[in-house]
Amino acid sequence: MLANSLVELDRAHLVHPVASWRGHEAAGVRLLTSGKGARITDAQGHELIDGFAGLWCVNAGYGQESVVAAATKQMQDLAYATGYFGLGAEPAVRLAARLADAAPGDLNHVYFGLGGSDAVDTTVRFVRYYWHARGKPAKDQFISVAQGYHGSSTVGAGLTALPAFHAGFGVPYDWQHKIPSHDTYRNPAGSDAAIIEASRGHLLAKVAELGGPERVAAFYIEPIQGSGGVLVPPKGWMKAMRDLCAELDILFIADEVITGFGRTGPLFACAEEGIVPDMMTTAKGLTSGYVPMGAVFLSDRVYSTIADGAGAAAVGHGQTYSAHPVSAAVGLAVLDLYEGGLLENGQRMGARLMAGLRGLSDHPLVGDVRGRGMLAAIELVTDKAAKTPLPAAAQPATRIFDRAWQAGLVVRAFGWGVIGYAPPLCCTEEEIDQIVARTRVVLDQTLDDPDVRAALR
Repeated sequence: MLANSLVELDRAHLVHPVASWRGHEAAGVRLLTSGKGARITDAQGHELIDGFAGLWCVNAGYGQESVVAAATKQMQDLAYATGYFGLGAEPAVRLAARLADAAPGDLNHVYFGLGGSDAVDTTVRFVRYYWHARGKPAKDQFISVAQGYHGSSTVGAGLTALPAFHAGFGVPYDWQHKIPSHDTYRNPAGSDAAIIEASRGHLLAKVAELGGPERVAAFYIEPIQGSGGVLVPPKGWMKAMRDLCAELDILFIADEVITGFGRTGPLFACAEEGIVPDMMTTAKGLTSGYVPMGAVFLSDRVYSTIADGAGAAAVGHGQTYSAHPVSAAVGLAVLDLYEGGLLENGQRMGARLMAGLRGLSDHPLVGDVRGRGMLAAIELVTDKAAKTPLPAAAQPATRIFDRAWQAGLVVRAFGWGVIGYAPPLCCTEEEIDQIVARTRVVLDQTLDDPDVRAALR
């Protein structure tokens, strides 16, 4: 079928995620046709370096033959096996065991779902069940962090703290609350130590406002806030917040949907931070985006409390595709790649990426360069001293993305002038250098934008 025919079919029938529906109808779809390693090709034959790994997810890169072979074999052997009725299949059992061995501390129990959003929903249900089993049903208030992202399901979107996911949807609910972000670039607290102390104070104040620890069920964080603009907390921030939650008897939930599986360097960012959450969510890099899958890790304490609370009764949570054998087979193959050298390559290339992006700090528009490993961002400003964002008239979300695309690079272009990066861990040195070089082209073109020139100080 001709590409232009597909564009028309897309306009007529396919609803795209997080898009202006009318805007997409007008612009039309950019059709992707193939991918290999860190590169993708569109229907016009235009090759690009995927500097965002699809949607922070193709960590192992495209076209990994071992992954394709694992999925093919599992489809031939056993395409589906339910986890209901005490049934199961070998790949999910083996994947759960390997992940438990690799996870921090006593996160020894793994529930598999379809992706990150339903993983967050699963934690909410498990948190509520846990407190009921503890005889404390009044602990029913949930706290997350401003600029955080925890999915776009109805419940997860309420924990998410980005306005686009709230408008028109009737969320957040009255049991979902936020504290200010740790955003180090724009934080009025100043130093790292002051930011940590301020965040502790914000959480304590919110808990008191809600009636004390006896009312608060859980606190949700991302080790690095991805969709909020790749906001990296100060070193020690995660541990300080985790320790405070332990003191207050509040469950600490780490959302590693973006940061898991080598994105920041190690397999899990929590390990690098030296913390063990009560529950941890993962997805994206779990299968490198090849097939849908998410996972919730539970500590021994949380698992045992729920299990003992239920006794002989079923814990009434599940999905048709929980522990899907094909997804699990892919997960095992991807884990082999990570442990077979991809993590180490990602760490080397992450250091090169951060060094290259920091080399752009001299550009008139670059206000901040931040990140860890293969997760990074540049924040653009028109006044470095005042940290003035790009003007809305410059349409950074669309113009920057379009300019990068034309330059042969896929990035995440945030609406307030942040460029996000999350390249596949398989990138070569040349590809990392090209990401940086093509970014400079985009910066120079944006600097020449009349709307930006008019606002420049």
